[in-house]
Amino acid sequence: MKRPAYSLIVVGGGAAGFFGALAFAEKAPGADILILEKGRELLSKVKISGGGRCNVTHACFDPAELVTYYPRGRRELLGPFHKFGPSDTIHWFESRGVSIKTEGDGRMFPVTNNSQTIIDCFLREADHAGIEIRCKAGVSNIEPRQEGGWLIRLTDGTECTASQVLVASGSSRSGWSMLEALGLRMIDPVPSLFTFQIQDERLEGLQGLSVPAASVEIPEARLSESGPLLITHWGVSGPAVLKLSARGARKLYECAYSFQLKINFLGSLSFNDASIELQRFRRDHGAKAVGRNGVWPEIPGRLWNRLLQAASIRDEERWADLSGKKMQAILAQVTDATYSVSGKSTFKEEFVTAGGVDLREIDLRSFESKSHPGLFLAGEVLNIDALTGGFNFQAAWTGGYLAGCAAAKRLNSA
Repeated sequence: MKRPAYSLIVVGGGAAGFFGALAFAEKAPGADILILEKGRELLSKVKISGGGRCNVTHACFDPAELVTYYPRGRRELLGPFHKFGPSDTIHWFESRGVSIKTEGDGRMFPVTNNSQTIIDCFLREADHAGIEIRCKAGVSNIEPRQEGGWLIRLTDGTECTASQVLVASGSSRSGWSMLEALGLRMIDPVPSLFTFQIQDERLEGLQGLSVPAASVEIPEARLSESGPLLITHWGVSGPAVLKLSARGARKLYECAYSFQLKINFLGSLSFNDASIELQRFRRDHGAKAVGRNGVWPEIPGRLWNRLLQAASIRDEERWADLSGKKMQAILAQVTDATYSVSGKSTFKEEFVTAGGVDLREIDLRSFESKSHPGLFLAGEVLNIDALTGGFNFQAAWTGGYLAGCAAAKRLNSA
């Protein structure tokens, strides 16, 4: 019986695939490993993540808390995160000469602020381990061999064989189709992590303005989130919106991204508490013009003026002259305004999906297929996705590492 050419073939040269290959190489020294990447470049999402800085992980070290950032995979990832979590990720990189820093919001980056640092680390480790890498090598089919192992057919017609396969093809329709052909159940993929398209006079011409701590709510979906809010030329973005899009990915898909969004630009400050502050400000600054004296410093001046216009209040009106009705109108615009969302826009180039291989198909202790021994899956190919902030990469590192280690154990015990 002819021995498979490779001990492990990894389909996909992204975060999960590379990490899995390196974990396998560490546990099975000298094994023949091949990474197949259909694109021209390796680790493309690593390169663009965090504005080119690579948001490696998040400083949330309690697995029970960490899983709350995963709309899909929350229950299933608890065990895996106990085995390999953010602290393990940090140790892995730092033991290889890559220092990691934590920013105020918990996001973690290489101290170089350059994603190339992470890419160089992976390429250096792969070179040391003797891992073969092929770019522009798309895979058209994965088949189990009668004599054991796997046959991998590439789009150029060539074939190669492996004892085991790790599929880390990301949110690729072709990757999902190959796995579906093997009988694995799929959860239909829908977009996650996207921004909201809004055409509203209150926001026109204000692109680039941000509010540090807003609250956003979709009443019909019973979803709410908070955090920084950014006004863009097409609508709204920022962490608050991205978190909301991830939590509501499937519901928002079902309503064709047409819904009502409520915004409180003061975040957790309620209508009533804001009313108390507004009355106090009016008492202390009664002789001043409303338009030149915003009450809350967190609301940029141009946005404040636009909200006054929406409340039918002229900038030159004095605080002392405002009626109770006008005061209520200001509060409504600041803390309880409704905007009509008419579509979505991808968040930069960091496209993330909700959906993929049903997690019931996978043994989450090893990320191995329950129905196909020797077939491992990790990363976005699975029905796992997270909020923005380094959480998606952590799921990739965790899944890739556990899959690589389990595949090596399987090889060593053969």
